[in-house]
Amino acid sequence: MTHRTLEWQVSVHLSEEDGKTKARAVLDTGSTTLTGHGVAHCNPQDVDVPAIGDELAASRAMRDIAGKLMRAADRDLEAVGAGPGTGRRTGPPYGWSDAVR
Repeated sequence: MTHRTLEWQVSVHLSEEDGKTKARAVLDTGSTTLTGHGVAHCNPQDVDVPAIGDELAASRAMRDIAGKLMRAADRDLEAVGAGPGTGRRTGPPYGWSDAVR
């Protein structure tokens, strides 16, 4: 069995204006780039804590990337005859039951 080591870079860009925080997360695998987006709104009745908006928007952007990455993995698995569309699997896909929620 061969040993492989990779490093993927993720950058998160945040902007806030009038109680609305936007995040853009970019995953660079070296061969592919995926971009995710997230937004958080501060309820006018809540205390404005910018760090909370940053956390919410960034987490939503990264969740968006995670979904795109899972869909890419699904397509790649199907291309080699191992995906859910092949009729070979029952139950949670690929043993990652907690990732499919």
